Parts: sequence; C-alpha cells; structure tokens
Amino acid sequence: MDAVALLTADHNRVRGLFARFKAAQEAEDTAAMADLVAKCFTELDVHTGIEEEIFYPRVKETDDEIAELVDEGLQEHHVVDVLMEEMQGLEPGSDEWVAKFTVLMENVEHHTAEEESEMFPPLRS
Repeated sequence: MDAVALLTADHNRVRGLFARFKAAQEAEDTAAMADLVAKCFTELDVHTGIEEEIFYPRVKETDDEIAELVDEGLQEHHVVDVLMEEMQGLEPGSDEWVAKFTVLMENVEHHTAEEESEMFPPLRS
C-alpha cells in the first residue's frame, strides 16, 4: 500500500470516530464521548507524527503548491495539538470540552479534505 492510501485510511478511521462521538453526544453518553476522544487523540498523535516526520519532508520539495499545503498542514496540526492539550484539563462532557472538540473536528475535517483534494492527487501522478 502506498503512503497516500495509508494516510487516507487514517483520515477515514478518524472520521468514523468523529461520527461515533457525534452519536454519543446526541445520546448524552459522556463516558462514550470521553472514550472516543481518547481514541481520537491517539490516532491524531500517530497520524501527525507520520506526516510531520516522514511524509511532509519528502513531499515538500515536489513543488511550490505542495510546499504551501505542507506549511498550512503543519499549522493545522499545531492547532489540534493546542486543543488536545487544553482539553486535558477540562471535565469530559462539559460545554467547553465539547466546544473544543467540535472545533478540533472541524479543523481536522478541513485539513483532511484539503489534503485529499489538493495534495494527494498531484502526488499520485
């Protein structure tokens, strides 16, 4: 399997966790929400590590557009890291905790959509 396929599979795995989180939120199941957030944090830590240490350095030199997307992606990773750190000190299920995770999901959804539509296609070719 190629790197793009592996990263896309990671994206899909996180999307699935996000969907399950939204269902748990709708059901007001704080324990499930907390468990899903922990799983998301693990997946995101591993995924961003792979991108930052292995994938981005290799693709950044491809062209200027890819380099710009890499720079943007690094900043989006930073935002996710900050939100994850801030959530550690909050009560699971609290309004602020849910709001921060909602922003994190929106950030990640934007990030993955951008990678899949703007970065991955030219890299495949």
